[in-house]
Amino acid sequence: MTTLLHLDASARGGRSDLHRFGSHTRRLSARFIERWHATAGDTCLYRDLGHCLPAPVDGAWIHAAFTPHAQRMPWMHQRLAESDALVDELMGADVIVAGVPMYNFGVPSGFKAYIDNIVRVGRTFGFDRGRAGQSYWPMLAGQGRTLVLLSSRGDHGYGEGGRIAAMNHVEASVRTAFAYIGITDLRTVAVEYDEYGGDALAESLRNAEVAVDRLVDAMLAERAAVVPVTA
Repeated sequence: MTTLLHLDASARGGRSDLHRFGSHTRRLSARFIERWHATAGDTCLYRDLGHCLPAPVDGAWIHAAFTPHAQRMPWMHQRLAESDALVDELMGADVIVAGVPMYNFGVPSGFKAYIDNIVRVGRTFGFDRGRAGQSYWPMLAGQGRTLVLLSSRGDHGYGEGGRIAAMNHVEASVRTAFAYIGITDLRTVAVEYDEYGGDALAESLRNAEVAVDRLVDAMLAERAAVVPVTA
């Protein structure tokens, strides 16, 4: 049984295939989940980071997070409760499906707050200044998780090798943050031309939907091919 964690970060409500001003990333992430469920009846958890933003990291959060668990005062545990819930959800998932539009070349504030809450010393990455070699290490490495990043962009040419690829700080920042905690299997699909509309956007959406369908099928095939080891 595979557990999916479905995250949406768009500030827009609804899906662009159902609502005039809906979100393209919500459209793609819903399509991914629906196609997956049509084949495999797996568990799916949902969190809307666009409408229910996690509390941003502040001084109290930092103080609490960097205090050893046994030494934390009650207020510290309370301040970290949301972060703990987010980390627990992530650690319980095999596949993370994240709809993350590009806002001003980076991720929306809700998704940045999410990253800041799940990149946690002692929970998702380790640190020991006296450790030989690397003082920092990923705690979720080698556990088979896959991150599916479904994005949208107003302009075009943000993809690898594109004319403005250097301005795309969505995939790069997400890849870096998740790899830091040990999730390195990243699959991506993106819609472009949102600011242009018309035929260019329609074609980009069609191509993205085909890519999502193929990605779901490929991932399901990969998981079906994994033969459990028995004693």
